Amino acid sequence: MKKLLIANRGEIAVRIIRTARELGITTVVVASEPDAHSFAAQLADECAVVGPAPASRSYLDHEAVLKAALDHGCDAVHPGYGFLSENAVFARAVRDAGLIWVGPAPESIELMGDKARARQAAMDAGVPTLRGTDGAVPEGADIVTIARDIGYPLVVKAAAGGGGRGIRLIVTEAELLATVEVAQAEAAAAFGSSAVYLERFVERARHVEVQILGDGHNVIHLGDRDCSMQRRQQKVMEEAPAPDLPEEVRRQMLESSVHLGQKCGYSGLGTIEFLYDPRNHEVAFIEMNTRLQVEHPVTEMITGLDLVREQLLVADGAELRLRQEDIVFRGHAFEFRINAEDPANGFMPSPGVIKRLDWPGGPGIRVDSGFVSGSTVAPFYDSLLAKLIVWDETRDQAIVRSGRALDEITVEGVTTTIPLLMALSQRPELRAVEHHSKFIETAPELLGLPA
Repeated sequence: MKKLLIANRGEIAVRIIRTARELGITTVVVASEPDAHSFAAQLADECAVVGPAPASRSYLDHEAVLKAALDHGCDAVHPGYGFLSENAVFARAVRDAGLIWVGPAPESIELMGDKARARQAAMDAGVPTLRGTDGAVPEGADIVTIARDIGYPLVVKAAAGGGGRGIRLIVTEAELLATVEVAQAEAAAAFGSSAVYLERFVERARHVEVQILGDGHNVIHLGDRDCSMQRRQQKVMEEAPAPDLPEEVRRQMLESSVHLGQKCGYSGLGTIEFLYDPRNHEVAFIEMNTRLQVEHPVTEMITGLDLVREQLLVADGAELRLRQEDIVFRGHAFEFRINAEDPANGFMPSPGVIKRLDWPGGPGIRVDSGFVSGSTVAPFYDSLLAKLIVWDETRDQAIVRSGRALDEITVEGVTTTIPLLMALSQRPELRAVEHHSKFIETAPELLGLPA
């Protein structure tokens, strides 16, 4: 691999550029017209403008992105996360063009992209799952009887969904048919498929996940993470390792995740996501993400590894250089997603020019950002401004350090979610591991948010 096209923007493009440069790989970053002078575009060796502001006409334009790779003489494409990262059609087109796809095989993306098929694959591999339908609900099936067998409350999920989208809660039988119809219509509009499946709903669940790395033959795990602090199923902060897990539950998660990766002949980085019910210590498969995760830095902080480096090496044809016994975990890490949004105003996006940007420093502090002072936060894309990653020897010390680091940040010109993150870092529920995936929504007054 000599020249890499990065088919993404913002902090993840910057993240990939830095590792590629250390490996002696020339980088080309794609950009929409508004991003042509972004920090990522300036940092890369070359920039390829692929279209106007709308993502559908730039970052999601298969032909324009692939043409940029070929025109610039690239031999590999890294999709980052989001956009085309889990698009099997694009991955196959990259490979058919004779380029290296930095990610798993298109077949793996297709399998895990269909959430109903992924659930069945997990069951076949012995990964624990929640009670629910075996695959998508067949057309004409007696859905009332199926739901009664699963039990209420339950959720209907889009089979082709992901990222917390395409999910609706059903509390009583009276809501069932109408909610399923709405979910099917939403799934068809958002994902191009109306297929849905049903699954038991776990109240006050925690969201935990396992990072795996494979080369198509061997698979290892790089530990677990907790992503329970969410708002409307979108992650707000993450930590590693997942706290307060019974060791038997942790072992079951790690071993079954590796087994699933081996059964799939998985290559590259992947994340198996689980729900954990602390009331009965049950853990169950949600989905598998076949890409680099936003929260990968917390795993890097406790393992000392560069996950993007490992990803690039495997994509370039190298066998795994690490064995499971080589992976050593040390300390505890948190990641805080700093968005250009106004928590006091319904989390409305806050685009604009950043007039001042000061990040914290000191031991155990890392900031991944695609912005500098003078950068413009465009209204067209995800509002992620930066990720603050904090490490310390113990979880309690990492929480204290996180509060100090958040307090040092200065952002002028746009409104951010830093006040919310400060409030979360100081909540006794976080320290006592009593939070769950609905904590922010069920306790807004504790966080200074409008009810």
